Amino acid sequence: MTLEATRRPATAELRQRFDVALAEFIDRQDPAWPDGAPRGALDSLRRFILAGGKRIRPTFCYWGWRGGGGDCPEVINAAAALELFHAFALIHDDIIDGSDRRRGQPSMHRFFATLHDRHSWRGDSLAFGRNTALLCGDLCAAWAEQMFHECGLPVRQIHQGYAAFALMRTEVIAGQYLDLVSGVGDGSVASALTVIRMKAARYTVTRPLQIGAWLAGAPKALYASFVDFGDPLGDAFQLRDDVLGVFGDPAVTGKSTLDDLREGKPTVMMALARDAASREQMAQLAVHFGNPSLDTEGAADLRSIIVETGALTQIEQMIRVRTDAALVALAQAPLDPSVREALTELAGAAVDRTL
Repeated sequence: MTLEATRRPATAELRQRFDVALAEFIDRQDPAWPDGAPRGALDSLRRFILAGGKRIRPTFCYWGWRGGGGDCPEVINAAAALELFHAFALIHDDIIDGSDRRRGQPSMHRFFATLHDRHSWRGDSLAFGRNTALLCGDLCAAWAEQMFHECGLPVRQIHQGYAAFALMRTEVIAGQYLDLVSGVGDGSVASALTVIRMKAARYTVTRPLQIGAWLAGAPKALYASFVDFGDPLGDAFQLRDDVLGVFGDPAVTGKSTLDDLREGKPTVMMALARDAASREQMAQLAVHFGNPSLDTEGAADLRSIIVETGALTQIEQMIRVRTDAALVALAQAPLDPSVREALTELAGAAVDRTL
């Protein structure tokens, strides 16, 4: 094995390699685009996929692979396919949540609705935007499958990794459905924790790590270690995401801090606030939380309730506890020190962030 295959690439270098692989894959789809079909969807998807994103899932997949194998272009291709699946999830999630912004730009359905208005096309612009975005999301899911299977690794290894890929895909969709059910259900802390484990935690950390490990044919003991590390870290990642969704800086996160509150998103943080709220605070929650017309003043009232009830403090403690548990598990995992060091840095970046 060469030095190049064993050294530890920086996160920025990995991201650049993922972006190159994604651009090359999307560009290869151009000649296959049917004659006569408008190219707006293809061009818009290229911009959406390449214009932003932290590449967290491909990065965890890469280091899962490095738990059992050396660096190679083929694993970059396989890991980058997870970003296409992530694009599918984001596009559909924005439609379900009614989010107008993503990565500092109009969300996909909003972009196409605006395009419809700009050209004064017939029909309902919102329906056009939603339906076109659904198709774009579907195409991303199909592309993820294609890129994964065409990554260049031996077929046997691809089949091994695909078992975890398929499990991840099912969990994400089931988690999204559970999220919808929770939104009309009891809104309990337990329910919200189950949603983030299925919809976000395993999809963000655990499954990408396991996909990489399966692709590399890593020792079986590593798969269980990745659950012990990935599940609590993924929970902490999503808890931080929920905090940023309400208290973050939109100029940094690229998303409005009103969306989750207007949607009435059943997060752990809001469940904690509701459990500890006084009668007066509960009355304010009933008026403002889940109100599509929520303004900045109402959002400020909700933030005050979250702080005053101690919900924000509890969330920060939950993040710390889960991060510490993940790092303990990582210290015990059968990994090369360079891989453990990389995953330790990723864990810190996942929870100590502003976007």
